[in-house]
Amino acid sequence: MAIPKLVLACILLFVLQQVNSQGLKADFYKKTCPSLESVVHATTARYISRVPSLAAALLRMHFHDCFIRGCDGSVLISSTSNNTAEKDSIPNLSLRGFQVIDTVKSAVEKQCPGRVSCADILALVARDAVSLINGPSWPVPLGRRDGRVSNATEALFGLPAPFFNVTQLIASFASKNLTVKDLVVLSGGGHTIGFSQCSTIRTRLYNFTGVGDSDPSMDPNYVSALKRKCSPTDKTSIIQMDPGSSQFFDVNYYATVEKRRGLFQSDAALLTNNETNAYVTKHSTSSATSSFFKDFATSMVKMGNIQVLTGSAGEIRRICSAIN
Repeated sequence: MAIPKLVLACILLFVLQQVNSQGLKADFYKKTCPSLESVVHATTARYISRVPSLAAALLRMHFHDCFIRGCDGSVLISSTSNNTAEKDSIPNLSLRGFQVIDTVKSAVEKQCPGRVSCADILALVARDAVSLINGPSWPVPLGRRDGRVSNATEALFGLPAPFFNVTQLIASFASKNLTVKDLVVLSGGGHTIGFSQCSTIRTRLYNFTGVGDSDPSMDPNYVSALKRKCSPTDKTSIIQMDPGSSQFFDVNYYATVEKRRGLFQSDAALLTNNETNAYVTKHSTSSATSSFFKDFATSMVKMGNIQVLTGSAGEIRRICSAIN
């Protein structure tokens, strides 16, 4: 469902008011790389048309980038002999889609060499990937610079974990100047599409309190269904984060959470806070799709502005996987 043009215009106005002070603006490359967004969209579309599940992966990559050192493309950097980068931290080992970013960067470099940061490319690709699977779109303020530091330990301890309770989640998001509403909105967008591995829920299914039990907050029928797919030793099988709707960007995630069928503890945690619970309930039917799309667009703009490098800070990487 497309967002009405008037809504997008309002969001853009909000963006310009909020981020100009940071040096980001929607037309940052108007003179230096006017074809940027069309090149990014066309290249991203070629991948998503063949492998739609990459949309979830690319959105997740953008999230993981922004939560560590801000939206500076540091998650894209490969490890070297003397540095283990974010990409190789345990929470990031399941990230995929780096080839999409590399291909887009190469296409952009052919048009505008040395002009566009990998951080901006990742932000645009995440937006386009979501819109290409019929999710919302949003204006992406541009002008980010690329970071020159990528540390695996920072990613290990800096990302909100799937086993966090609601207090931990709120604190994690607040540390990035994101609100409780942003938390529940971005959780919905991030978990309405895509897959996870059985290893992420093994404890929740088989040893939740250390006595061979399951998480009592889960629907017992859902526990049984998951156990049929995930044995206690299964580390590789893939499971849908939003059962029956994992390829569609919609509000079904909230209906799933309301039924106590959220895959992660962090999903179930949304029912334990008055504000997040109210949002889940309000958006658990398809009639709330337009409202959710608008909220998600707004929250993505806010997330994309976390601790950005601008001006002369950082650099414009020649290739996204290595510091210049």
